[in-house]
Formats: sequence, structure tokens, C-alpha cells
Amino acid sequence: MSASIADMRQEYSQKSLDISDAASDPVEQFHQWFEEARNAQLPEPNAMHLATADSEGRPSGRIVLLKGIESQTGYRPQFIFYTNYQSRKGDEMEKNPNVALTFFWAELERQVRIAGTIAKVDEVTSTEYFHSRPRASQIGAWVSPQSEPIENREVLDQRKTQFTEKFANQEVPRPPHWGGYAVSPLSIEFWQGRPSRLHDRIYYQLTDDQWQIQRLAP
Repeated sequence: MSASIADMRQEYSQKSLDISDAASDPVEQFHQWFEEARNAQLPEPNAMHLATADSEGRPSGRIVLLKGIESQTGYRPQFIFYTNYQSRKGDEMEKNPNVALTFFWAELERQVRIAGTIAKVDEVTSTEYFHSRPRASQIGAWVSPQSEPIENREVLDQRKTQFTEKFANQEVPRPPHWGGYAVSPLSIEFWQGRPSRLHDRIYYQLTDDQWQIQRLAP
């Protein structure tokens, strides 16, 4: 089995990426690639790997969904997602705000890596997004004590029945333990697969509120 895994290879040859073709603003470049992923009808192009670390530097990762990008003049751009504040990732982000995001669009042979700091979005924004979700998802936010041990699946079923009855015939309020986070990037790297593992890597770093761009060796 180990030998068969070691023999797995993919030759990348679809496209290229040069500094002369890249946008001067990495968020603009991200939007361009993201729209190409959407137009290619990739499954969940907004799925991203979120890496966090606890107060002792021990890392953990999971997939979350990008739900918005805010980019205002004079402010650092923000990549937004929503989750349970009391989850493991919520606890880790509270203690260590340094995080990383990774998008991987295999069908386009592309990867985007984002490193930066994280903070909660305001309550109004969290509430507005919460009420845009399907009602079942709203109930689910109340049901799950995310990352906590539970005895069995029936615990969730019972809690689902409880909260469904509790909020019957009324608007489901946003739980106080649930809301949005915004990642403000300090660096963004765009990776385009190329033949012979000589990939294109275009790296943006924020320095004195200005994006500096350079090519990295693969």
C-alpha cells in the first residue's frame, strides 16, 4: 500500500502565472481566481482549510466555508466565515489570533494560501447572516455543543426536537455563542501547478500598508 501511494503522481500543465499577469492587489487576484473556480462549477469553491494553534503553539486544522470578502479603501481586506465561538477553533482563536487559510482548487491546479490575524465581526453582521441561513441550519446552531464530547447521536436528535419545539412559529434568534470571524491577511500566495514540479508561486506581503509582490521558487 505504501508503495502504491508513493507512486501516485499528477503532472500539472493547465496554466501559468507570472508577476506581469498578476494583479497589483492580491484581493483582486483572488476574486479573479475565485470566479474562475465558480465558473468551472467546482464543488464548493469557497471551501477553505483553516489552521489555528493553541496558546502553546500546537496546530489544528479543519475545513470551513468562506462567506464573504470585505475590501475597503484604507483598510486591510477581510475574509469572513461563521462558526461556534465555543468550538475548539473558537477557543484557539481567542487565545492565539494568528491563523492561516488555504484554498485548493485541484481541477484548476491552483492553491491560495493566506496568513493573517483574526477577530470577530460585529454582532449586527453576524445576526444578518444568521437569519439568511436555512431554518434547519439556524436550529442546528442551537443544537450542537460543538467540539464537546457527547454520549451518542441521540443527544443531538433530542436537542433538535427540543429547540424545534422551543422556536416553533417564531423567528429563531442567533445564539450568543455563534457568529462571524474576519481574517485580515498579512500575506497571500498564489500557486499554479506547472510541469516537472517547477510551479509558479506569486507571493504578496503587506508592508507599511502596501502590498509587495515577488516570485518564490517552487
